[in-house]
Amino acid sequence: MINKFIDENKENILDTLCGLIKIPSVSVESDIDPQKPFGEECDKALKYVLDLAKSMGFRTKNIDGYCGYVEFGEGTEILGIIGHLDVVPAGDGWTKCEPFNPIIEDDRLYGRGAIDDKGPVVASLYAMKYVMDKIKPNKRVRLILGLNEEVSWKCIEYYKEHEEAPTMGFSPDADFPVIYAEKGFLNAYVDSHIQADAQIILRDFKCSNAINIVPKIATCTLEVNNLDTNEVVGDLNKLIEDLNFHIDVSVENDRFIHLTSNGVAAHSAFPELGVNALSRLLIILNRIFDKNYIDVPIFKFIDEKINTTINGEKIGIDCNDESGNLTLNVSNAEFKDNNLTIGLNIRIPVTIYSSIVKQKITDNVQEYTNIFVKFSDEKQALYVPKTDSLVTTLCDIFNSVTGQNTEPITCNGATYARAFKNVVSFGANMPGNVDMCHQADEYVNLKDLFTAIEIYIKAIWKLTE
Repeated sequence: MINKFIDENKENILDTLCGLIKIPSVSVESDIDPQKPFGEECDKALKYVLDLAKSMGFRTKNIDGYCGYVEFGEGTEILGIIGHLDVVPAGDGWTKCEPFNPIIEDDRLYGRGAIDDKGPVVASLYAMKYVMDKIKPNKRVRLILGLNEEVSWKCIEYYKEHEEAPTMGFSPDADFPVIYAEKGFLNAYVDSHIQADAQIILRDFKCSNAINIVPKIATCTLEVNNLDTNEVVGDLNKLIEDLNFHIDVSVENDRFIHLTSNGVAAHSAFPELGVNALSRLLIILNRIFDKNYIDVPIFKFIDEKINTTINGEKIGIDCNDESGNLTLNVSNAEFKDNNLTIGLNIRIPVTIYSSIVKQKITDNVQEYTNIFVKFSDEKQALYVPKTDSLVTTLCDIFNSVTGQNTEPITCNGATYARAFKNVVSFGANMPGNVDMCHQADEYVNLKDLFTAIEIYIKAIWKLTE
Protein backbone atom coordinates (compact mmCIF):
# COMPACT_ATOMS: atom_id res chain seq x y z
CA MET A 1 0.00 0.00 0.00
CA ILE A 2 2.74 2.47 0.95
CA ASN A 3 4.87 1.68 -2.08
CA LYS A 4 1.82 2.01 -4.34
CA PHE A 5 1.05 5.43 -2.85
CA ILE A 6 4.63 6.60 -3.42
CA ASP A 7 4.71 5.25 -6.99
CA GLU A 8 1.42 6.95 -7.84
CA ASN A 9 2.62 10.26 -6.41
CA LYS A 10 6.22 10.40 -7.65
CA GLU A 11 5.45 13.00 -10.29
CA ASN A 12 3.54 15.16 -7.80
CA ILE A 13 6.32 14.84 -5.24
CA LEU A 14 9.01 15.91 -7.70
CA ASP A 15 6.90 18.73 -9.11
CA THR A 16 6.26 19.99 -5.59
CA LEU A 17 9.94 19.91 -4.68
CA CYS A 18 11.09 21.53 -7.91
CA GLY A 19 8.53 24.30 -7.51
CA LEU A 20 9.71 24.92 -3.96
CA ILE A 21 13.39 24.97 -4.92
CA LYS A 22 12.66 27.55 -7.62
CA ILE A 23 11.78 30.01 -4.86
CA PRO A 24 15.14 31.49 -3.71
CA SER A 25 14.10 31.61 -0.07
CA VAL A 26 17.28 32.95 1.53
CA SER A 27 16.17 34.39 4.87
CA VAL A 28 16.66 38.17 5.00
CA GLU A 29 15.69 39.72 8.32
CA SER A 30 13.79 42.94 7.61
CA ASP A 31 11.25 45.27 9.18
CA ILE A 32 10.09 46.74 5.86
CA ASP A 33 6.94 44.61 5.86
CA PRO A 34 5.86 43.31 9.30
CA GLN A 35 4.02 40.41 7.62
CA LYS A 36 7.18 39.35 5.79
CA PRO A 37 9.87 39.51 8.49
CA PHE A 38 12.25 37.28 6.52
CA GLY A 39 11.74 38.80 3.10
CA GLU A 40 9.59 38.32 0.04
CA GLU A 41 11.03 34.96 -1.05
CA CYS A 42 10.65 33.23 2.30
CA ASP A 43 7.06 34.49 2.39
CA LYS A 44 6.49 32.99 -1.07
CA ALA A 45 7.93 29.65 0.04
CA LEU A 46 5.69 29.50 3.10
CA LYS A 47 2.56 30.38 1.14
CA TYR A 48 3.52 27.86 -1.57
CA VAL A 49 3.56 24.99 0.94
CA LEU A 50 0.54 26.16 2.91
CA ASP A 51 -1.56 26.58 -0.24
CA LEU A 52 -0.54 23.16 -1.51
CA ALA A 53 -1.22 21.53 1.87
CA LYS A 54 -4.65 23.13 2.07
CA SER A 55 -5.50 21.75 -1.36
CA MET A 56 -4.43 18.32 -0.10
CA GLY A 57 -6.96 18.48 2.73
CA PHE A 58 -4.80 19.65 5.64
CA ARG A 59 -5.50 22.41 8.14
CA THR A 60 -2.95 25.20 7.76
CA LYS A 61 -1.90 28.36 9.58
CA ASN A 62 0.37 31.24 8.63
CA ILE A 63 1.74 32.57 11.92
CA ASP A 64 2.19 36.27 11.14
CA GLY A 65 4.69 35.54 8.39
CA TYR A 66 7.27 34.20 10.86
CA CYS A 67 6.45 30.54 10.28
CA GLY A 68 3.49 28.29 9.65
CA TYR A 69 2.15 24.83 10.14
CA VAL A 70 0.29 22.03 8.36
CA GLU A 71 -1.86 19.78 10.54
CA PHE A 72 -4.30 16.90 10.62
CA GLY A 73 -5.79 14.63 13.27
CA GLU A 74 -7.45 15.23 16.62
CA GLY A 75 -6.44 15.05 20.25
CA THR A 76 -4.64 16.99 22.95
CA GLU A 77 -1.17 15.66 22.05
CA ILE A 78 0.84 16.86 19.06
CA LEU A 79 3.40 14.86 17.09
CA GLY A 80 5.60 17.60 15.73
CA ILE A 81 7.66 17.42 12.53
CA ILE A 82 9.86 20.50 12.51
CA GLY A 83 11.53 21.60 9.27
CA HIS A 84 12.53 24.80 7.51
CA LEU A 85 11.96 26.39 4.11
CA ASP A 86 14.79 28.93 4.14
CA VAL A 87 18.09 28.03 2.50
CA VAL A 88 21.67 29.27 2.58
CA PRO A 89 22.75 31.58 -0.28
CA ALA A 90 23.40 29.94 -3.64
CA GLY A 91 27.18 30.25 -3.42
CA ASP A 92 29.67 29.64 -6.21
CA GLY A 93 30.92 26.56 -8.00
CA TRP A 94 27.67 25.06 -9.30
CA THR A 95 28.20 22.90 -12.40
CA LYS A 96 24.99 20.87 -12.72
CA CYS A 97 22.42 23.67 -12.77
CA GLU A 98 21.63 27.13 -11.57
CA PRO A 99 20.99 26.76 -7.81
CA PHE A 100 17.34 27.81 -8.02
CA ASN A 101 16.59 26.12 -11.35
CA PRO A 102 16.51 22.45 -10.33
CA ILE A 103 17.21 19.58 -12.68
CA ILE A 104 16.93 15.79 -12.45
CA GLU A 105 19.93 13.87 -13.72
CA ASP A 106 21.19 10.35 -12.96
CA ASP A 107 18.42 9.76 -10.38
CA ARG A 108 19.40 12.89 -8.46
CA LEU A 109 17.49 16.12 -8.06
CA TYR A 110 19.91 19.06 -7.97
CA GLY A 111 19.11 22.46 -6.48
CA ARG A 112 19.63 24.61 -3.40
CA GLY A 113 17.54 23.12 -0.61
CA ALA A 114 17.19 19.67 -2.18
CA ILE A 115 18.46 17.99 0.99
CA ASP A 116 18.48 21.00 3.36
CA ASP A 117 15.63 21.15 4.05
CA LYS A 118 13.06 21.40 1.25
CA GLY A 119 13.37 17.78 0.10
CA PRO A 120 12.82 16.36 3.60
CA VAL A 121 9.93 18.80 4.22
CA VAL A 122 8.20 17.64 1.03
CA ALA A 123 8.84 14.01 2.02
CA SER A 124 7.23 14.69 5.40
CA LEU A 125 4.23 16.41 3.80
CA TYR A 126 3.46 13.45 1.53
CA ALA A 127 4.03 11.01 4.39
CA MET A 128 1.44 12.95 6.39
CA LYS A 129 -0.96 12.78 3.44
CA TYR A 130 -0.79 8.97 3.41
CA VAL A 131 -1.39 8.68 7.15
CA MET A 132 -4.22 11.24 7.05
CA ASP A 133 -6.03 9.32 4.31
CA LYS A 134 -5.37 5.77 5.50
CA ILE A 135 -5.14 5.82 9.28
CA LYS A 136 -6.96 7.49 12.16
CA PRO A 137 -4.25 8.62 14.59
CA ASN A 138 -4.93 9.44 18.23
CA LYS A 139 -2.79 12.60 18.09
CA ARG A 140 -2.61 15.70 15.98
CA VAL A 141 0.27 15.61 13.52
CA ARG A 142 1.77 19.04 12.83
CA LEU A 143 4.44 19.95 10.29
CA ILE A 144 6.01 23.17 11.56
CA LEU A 145 7.65 25.29 8.84
CA GLY A 146 10.44 27.67 9.85
CA LEU A 147 11.81 30.50 7.71
CA ASN A 148 14.91 31.64 9.62
CA GLU A 149 16.72 28.44 10.55
CA GLU A 150 19.86 29.28 8.59
CA VAL A 151 20.23 32.64 10.35
CA SER A 152 19.06 33.14 13.93
CA TRP A 153 15.98 30.96 14.59
CA LYS A 154 13.68 33.94 15.18
CA CYS A 155 10.93 32.02 13.41
CA ILE A 156 10.93 29.12 15.83
CA GLU A 157 11.20 31.43 18.83
CA TYR A 158 8.11 33.26 17.55
CA TYR A 159 6.33 29.94 17.16
CA LYS A 160 7.13 28.99 20.76
CA GLU A 161 5.75 32.30 22.01
CA HIS A 162 2.45 31.98 20.14
CA GLU A 163 1.63 28.29 19.57
CA GLU A 164 1.46 24.93 21.31
CA ALA A 165 4.67 22.99 21.69
CA PRO A 166 4.76 19.45 20.28
CA THR A 167 4.38 16.66 22.81
CA MET A 168 7.06 14.74 20.96
CA GLY A 169 8.47 14.63 17.46
CA PHE A 170 11.37 14.77 15.06
CA SER A 171 13.17 17.17 12.75
CA PRO A 172 13.89 15.85 9.22
CA ASP A 173 16.97 18.04 8.90
CA ALA A 174 20.01 15.86 9.46
CA ASP A 175 20.88 12.17 9.10
CA PHE A 176 19.34 8.74 9.49
CA PRO A 177 19.07 6.48 11.41
CA VAL A 178 18.35 8.92 14.28
CA ILE A 179 20.41 11.54 16.12
CA TYR A 180 20.31 11.47 19.90
CA ALA A 181 22.88 14.21 20.58
CA GLU A 182 23.67 17.52 18.86
CA LYS A 183 26.57 19.75 19.79
CA GLY A 184 26.07 23.17 21.31
CA PHE A 185 26.26 26.16 18.98
CA LEU A 186 27.87 29.56 19.47
CA ASN A 187 28.87 32.50 17.28
CA ALA A 188 31.68 34.85 18.28
CA TYR A 189 32.57 38.14 16.59
CA VAL A 190 36.11 39.40 17.04
CA ASP A 191 36.55 43.09 16.31
CA SER A 192 39.57 45.38 15.96
CA HIS A 193 40.58 48.74 14.50
CA ILE A 194 43.27 48.50 11.80
CA GLN A 195 45.80 51.33 11.68
CA ALA A 196 45.81 53.31 8.44
CA ASP A 197 49.25 54.96 8.62
CA ALA A 198 51.67 52.03 8.26
CA GLN A 199 53.94 51.05 5.40
CA ILE A 200 51.36 48.46 4.39
CA ILE A 201 47.72 49.49 4.80
CA LEU A 202 44.62 47.33 4.56
CA ARG A 203 42.34 49.22 2.17
CA ASP A 204 39.64 46.64 1.50
CA PHE A 205 38.57 43.25 2.81
CA LYS A 206 35.65 41.13 1.65
CA CYS A 207 34.25 37.82 2.81
CA SER A 208 30.46 38.11 2.84
CA ASN A 209 29.82 34.52 3.79
CA ALA A 210 27.09 32.82 5.80
CA ILE A 211 28.19 32.09 9.36
CA ASN A 212 27.54 28.37 8.94
CA ILE A 213 29.57 27.83 5.77
CA VAL A 214 33.32 27.36 5.32
CA PRO A 215 34.29 30.35 3.11
CA LYS A 216 35.14 29.51 -0.48
CA ILE A 217 36.58 32.94 -1.34
CA ALA A 218 38.03 35.93 0.51
CA THR A 219 39.65 39.02 -1.00
CA CYS A 220 41.57 42.05 0.19
CA THR A 221 43.51 45.02 -1.12
CA LEU A 222 46.75 46.32 0.39
CA GLU A 223 48.32 49.71 -0.21
CA VAL A 224 52.11 49.83 -0.09
CA ASN A 225 53.84 53.01 1.12
CA ASN A 226 57.62 53.61 1.27
CA LEU A 227 58.35 50.01 0.41
CA ASP A 228 59.29 48.24 -2.80
CA THR A 229 55.98 46.81 -4.04
CA ASN A 230 57.71 44.10 -6.07
CA GLU A 231 59.61 43.00 -2.99
CA VAL A 232 56.39 42.79 -0.97
CA VAL A 233 54.77 40.76 -3.76
CA GLY A 234 57.77 38.45 -3.84
CA ASP A 235 57.51 37.90 -0.09
CA LEU A 236 53.79 37.22 -0.39
CA ASN A 237 54.27 34.66 -3.14
CA LYS A 238 57.00 32.93 -1.12
CA LEU A 239 54.75 32.74 1.96
CA ILE A 240 51.85 31.41 -0.13
CA GLU A 241 54.08 28.82 -1.80
CA ASP A 242 55.60 27.66 1.49
CA LEU A 243 52.14 27.17 3.02
CA ASN A 244 50.72 25.65 -0.19
CA PHE A 245 47.76 28.04 -0.16
CA HIS A 246 45.73 28.91 -3.24
CA ILE A 247 45.92 32.70 -3.16
CA ASP A 248 46.19 34.82 -6.30
CA VAL A 249 48.24 38.04 -6.19
CA SER A 250 47.99 40.97 -8.60
CA VAL A 251 49.34 44.53 -8.61
CA GLU A 252 47.64 47.78 -9.60
CA ASN A 253 49.56 51.01 -10.33
CA ASP A 254 52.70 49.70 -8.59
CA ARG A 255 51.05 50.52 -5.29
CA PHE A 256 47.99 48.37 -4.65
CA ILE A 257 48.20 44.60 -4.13
CA HIS A 258 45.03 42.55 -4.61
CA LEU A 259 44.82 39.14 -2.92
CA THR A 260 42.16 36.54 -3.74
CA SER A 261 42.11 33.48 -1.51
CA ASN A 262 40.37 30.38 -2.88
CA GLY A 263 39.02 27.52 -0.82
CA VAL A 264 36.39 24.80 -0.79
CA ALA A 265 32.97 25.43 0.76
CA ALA A 266 31.49 23.01 3.28
CA HIS A 267 29.02 23.02 6.13
CA SER A 268 30.47 24.84 9.13
CA ALA A 269 29.62 21.83 11.29
CA PHE A 270 32.24 19.85 9.32
CA PRO A 271 35.05 22.34 8.65
CA GLU A 272 37.48 19.52 7.92
CA LEU A 273 35.53 18.80 4.70
CA GLY A 274 36.29 22.28 3.34
CA VAL A 275 39.27 24.53 2.72
CA ASN A 276 38.92 27.84 4.53
CA ALA A 277 39.77 30.71 2.18
CA LEU A 278 39.31 33.33 4.90
CA SER A 279 41.54 31.85 7.59
CA ARG A 280 44.28 31.28 5.01
CA LEU A 281 44.13 34.88 3.85
CA LEU A 282 44.31 36.14 7.43
CA ILE A 283 47.33 33.94 8.12
CA ILE A 284 49.15 35.32 5.06
CA LEU A 285 48.29 38.89 6.07
CA ASN A 286 49.62 38.33 9.57
CA ARG A 287 52.90 37.02 8.25
CA ILE A 288 53.48 39.71 5.62
CA PHE A 289 52.63 42.47 8.11
CA ASP A 290 54.83 40.83 10.74
CA LYS A 291 57.69 40.51 8.25
CA ASN A 292 57.52 44.28 7.78
CA TYR A 293 57.36 44.95 11.55
CA ILE A 294 53.70 46.01 11.51
CA ASP A 295 51.67 44.72 14.42
CA VAL A 296 48.04 43.83 13.62
CA PRO A 297 46.74 42.00 16.71
CA ILE A 298 43.59 40.58 15.11
CA PHE A 299 45.68 38.91 12.40
CA LYS A 300 47.99 37.50 15.08
CA PHE A 301 45.02 36.20 17.06
CA ILE A 302 43.67 34.22 14.10
CA ASP A 303 47.12 32.92 13.12
CA GLU A 304 48.30 32.00 16.59
CA LYS A 305 45.12 30.95 18.38
CA ILE A 306 42.78 29.76 15.65
CA ASN A 307 44.74 29.01 12.48
CA THR A 308 43.22 26.06 10.60
CA THR A 309 42.69 23.80 13.61
CA ILE A 310 39.29 22.18 14.06
CA ASN A 311 39.54 21.22 17.71
CA GLY A 312 39.68 23.21 20.90
CA GLU A 313 43.37 22.73 21.58
CA LYS A 314 44.56 26.19 20.54
CA ILE A 315 42.05 28.02 22.70
CA GLY A 316 42.79 25.77 25.68
CA ILE A 317 39.84 23.37 25.61
CA ASP A 318 40.74 19.69 25.58
CA CYS A 319 37.42 18.09 24.80
CA ASN A 320 36.37 14.96 22.99
CA ASP A 321 33.21 13.18 24.11
CA GLU A 322 30.79 10.88 22.30
CA SER A 323 29.57 13.83 20.20
CA GLY A 324 33.12 14.56 18.94
CA ASN A 325 35.60 17.44 19.17
CA LEU A 326 34.92 21.11 19.55
CA THR A 327 35.12 22.64 16.06
CA LEU A 328 35.57 26.25 15.01
CA ASN A 329 35.00 27.83 11.60
CA VAL A 330 36.40 31.26 10.67
CA SER A 331 33.23 32.16 8.79
CA ASN A 332 33.11 35.72 7.51
CA ALA A 333 34.57 39.21 7.74
CA GLU A 334 33.35 42.79 7.48
CA PHE A 335 35.67 45.77 6.95
CA LYS A 336 34.31 49.28 7.42
CA ASP A 337 35.93 52.55 8.49
CA ASN A 338 39.21 50.72 9.14
CA ASN A 339 37.42 48.35 11.51
CA LEU A 340 37.63 44.60 10.86
CA THR A 341 35.11 42.16 12.34
CA ILE A 342 35.63 38.41 11.97
CA GLY A 343 32.82 35.94 12.63
CA LEU A 344 33.54 32.57 14.21
CA ASN A 345 31.09 29.65 14.29
CA ILE A 346 31.75 27.16 17.10
CA ARG A 347 30.23 23.70 17.67
CA ILE A 348 30.56 22.53 21.29
CA PRO A 349 30.53 18.91 22.52
CA VAL A 350 27.54 17.99 24.67
CA THR A 351 29.59 17.59 27.87
CA ILE A 352 31.15 21.09 27.65
CA TYR A 353 29.33 24.16 28.95
CA SER A 354 29.24 27.02 26.44
CA SER A 355 30.20 29.39 29.27
CA ILE A 356 33.58 27.65 29.46
CA VAL A 357 34.13 28.14 25.75
CA LYS A 358 33.18 31.83 25.97
CA GLN A 359 35.55 32.38 28.86
CA LYS A 360 38.42 30.62 27.07
CA ILE A 361 37.94 32.71 23.93
CA THR A 362 37.69 35.89 26.00
CA ASP A 363 40.88 35.01 27.84
CA ASN A 364 42.70 34.37 24.57
CA VAL A 365 41.46 37.62 23.02
CA GLN A 366 42.65 39.59 26.05
CA GLU A 367 46.23 38.51 25.36
CA TYR A 368 46.17 40.93 22.43
CA THR A 369 45.72 44.70 22.45
CA ASN A 370 42.81 46.45 20.79
CA ILE A 371 40.71 43.32 20.16
CA PHE A 372 37.18 42.83 21.44
CA VAL A 373 34.82 39.89 21.28
CA LYS A 374 31.06 39.52 21.56
CA PHE A 375 28.91 36.40 21.42
CA SER A 376 25.53 35.69 19.84
CA ASP A 377 23.12 32.93 18.74
CA GLU A 378 24.05 30.65 21.60
CA LYS A 379 22.18 27.33 21.56
CA GLN A 380 22.59 24.62 24.14
CA ALA A 381 23.39 21.07 23.14
CA LEU A 382 20.70 18.45 22.66
CA TYR A 383 21.03 15.12 24.43
CA VAL A 384 18.44 12.36 24.61
CA PRO A 385 19.65 9.00 25.97
CA LYS A 386 20.15 6.31 23.34
CA THR A 387 17.81 4.10 25.34
CA ASP A 388 14.93 6.62 25.22
CA SER A 389 11.84 5.09 23.63
CA LEU A 390 11.60 7.83 20.97
CA VAL A 391 15.18 7.18 19.88
CA THR A 392 14.86 3.39 19.85
CA THR A 393 11.50 3.49 18.06
CA LEU A 394 12.74 5.71 15.24
CA CYS A 395 15.96 3.73 14.87
CA ASP A 396 14.01 0.45 14.69
CA ILE A 397 11.71 1.89 12.01
CA PHE A 398 14.67 3.02 9.91
CA ASN A 399 16.32 -0.37 10.20
CA SER A 400 13.13 -2.26 9.37
CA VAL A 401 12.55 -0.23 6.19
CA THR A 402 16.16 -0.29 4.95
CA GLY A 403 17.23 -3.72 6.19
CA GLN A 404 20.18 -2.17 7.98
CA ASN A 405 21.38 -2.70 11.54
CA THR A 406 22.44 0.78 12.56
CA GLU A 407 22.74 2.50 15.94
CA PRO A 408 21.70 6.03 16.94
CA ILE A 409 24.34 8.66 16.16
CA THR A 410 25.46 12.17 17.14
CA CYS A 411 25.93 15.19 14.89
CA ASN A 412 27.77 18.52 14.75
CA GLY A 413 24.85 20.40 13.24
CA ALA A 414 22.13 22.34 15.02
CA THR A 415 18.54 21.45 14.12
CA TYR A 416 15.15 22.53 15.38
CA ALA A 417 15.04 19.35 17.45
CA ARG A 418 16.77 21.22 20.26
CA ALA A 419 14.03 23.87 20.29
CA PHE A 420 11.57 21.50 22.01
CA LYS A 421 11.56 18.76 24.60
CA ASN A 422 11.30 15.14 23.47
CA VAL A 423 12.28 15.89 19.86
CA VAL A 424 15.23 14.42 17.94
CA SER A 425 16.68 14.69 14.44
CA PHE A 426 15.57 11.97 12.03
CA GLY A 427 16.86 11.94 8.46
CA ALA A 428 16.75 12.54 5.66
CA ASN A 429 20.40 12.04 4.63
CA MET A 430 21.16 8.32 4.40
CA PRO A 431 24.11 6.68 6.19
CA GLY A 432 27.23 6.68 4.04
CA ASN A 433 26.03 9.44 1.72
CA VAL A 434 28.06 12.59 1.20
CA ASP A 435 26.46 15.42 3.16
CA MET A 436 25.53 17.94 0.45
CA CYS A 437 24.05 20.52 2.84
CA HIS A 438 25.28 24.04 1.98
CA GLN A 439 27.50 22.74 -0.83
CA ALA A 440 27.61 23.56 -4.53
CA ASP A 441 25.59 21.09 -6.62
CA GLU A 442 23.45 20.20 -3.61
CA TYR A 443 21.25 17.24 -4.45
CA VAL A 444 18.95 14.58 -3.09
CA ASN A 445 19.07 11.02 -4.38
CA LEU A 446 15.56 10.21 -5.64
CA LYS A 447 15.56 6.64 -4.38
CA ASP A 448 16.58 7.91 -0.94
CA LEU A 449 13.89 10.60 -1.04
CA PHE A 450 11.17 8.02 -1.72
CA THR A 451 12.61 5.70 0.94
CA ALA A 452 12.48 8.61 3.39
CA ILE A 453 8.78 9.02 2.68
CA GLU A 454 8.16 5.36 3.57
CA ILE A 455 10.22 5.78 6.75
CA TYR A 456 8.31 8.91 7.74
CA ILE A 457 4.95 7.25 7.04
CA LYS A 458 5.81 4.38 9.38
CA ALA A 459 7.25 6.73 11.98
CA ILE A 460 4.12 8.93 12.04
CA TRP A 461 1.95 5.82 12.12
CA LYS A 462 3.86 4.25 15.02
CA LEU A 463 4.18 7.46 17.06
CA THR A 464 0.45 8.19 16.81
CA GLU A 465 -0.87 4.72 17.65
